[in-house]
Amino acid sequence: MKKIILITGGQRSGKSSYAEMLALSLSPNPIYLATAHIWDEEFAERVRIHQERRGTEWTNIEEEKILSKHHVNGRVVLIDCCTLWATNYIGDSKELHVNELLEQMTTEFDRFTSQDATFIFVTNEIGLGGTSSNALQRRFTDLLGWLNQYIASKADEVVMMVCGIPMKVKSEK
Repeated sequence: MKKIILITGGQRSGKSSYAEMLALSLSPNPIYLATAHIWDEEFAERVRIHQERRGTEWTNIEEEKILSKHHVNGRVVLIDCCTLWATNYIGDSKELHVNELLEQMTTEFDRFTSQDATFIFVTNEIGLGGTSSNALQRRFTDLLGWLNQYIASKADEVVMMVCGIPMKVKSEK
């Protein structure tokens, strides 16, 4: 049965660790779909640490943009993360308006989640701070904020991580 779970929170709030534990509680062999584009050595090290945390029970897939090209029917799939997924879209399409990018991403989200699977999406809650003086940062905050709202509206459950503590924001109907 199809299910969508969104896990949000700030940086280093425990989102990925919680999502991994949740996925393993739902399946002995979940899929880890990593959306990261590695752009420098420091970030490569962060990715390496994430990879070391996962054991051989995981099926690992790296996909920066087109999630729907992967068939995950009947599986539990952890998508980590929407923030980096949005970064890939905005980085590849600097000339497009935020609404056009959002339409591309929501269409891709719908295509991907039309499969009969359990989807655990991890994202960052980046709109809690002030308004940036940087136009690109404002554009990105708009894109991710609206994407998060869209995914949350489609999700069966939403969990916000605060200091490593999961707080249920939305529960199954």
